[in-house]
Amino acid sequence: MPVGRFAPSPTGALHVGNLRTALLAWLLARSNGAAFLLRVEDLDPATARPEHEAGQRADLAALGLDHDGPVVRQSDRRAAHAAALDTLVAAGRTYAC
Repeated sequence: MPVGRFAPSPTGALHVGNLRTALLAWLLARSNGAAFLLRVEDLDPATARPEHEAGQRADLAALGLDHDGPVVRQSDRRAAHAAALDTLVAAGRTYAC
């Protein structure tokens, strides 16, 4: 099944460009029978704030841009990211930069 998503960084209020991106992703997902996910890019603890995430979610809800399933926070997926990297390293699929 196709999946659409919107992945804002909770570093402040959404701006018109963010909202345009969210609307287009939502419209494409809904018009194609796809799920629409909200993935929060909260990996920078110096700038990511829970109150910004709450405000962004409220803005999306006010516009009727609902999402399917729970909100996915990238900070909650660090172990999965590390495991994926370990797999790539073990397979020789990475390089130093």
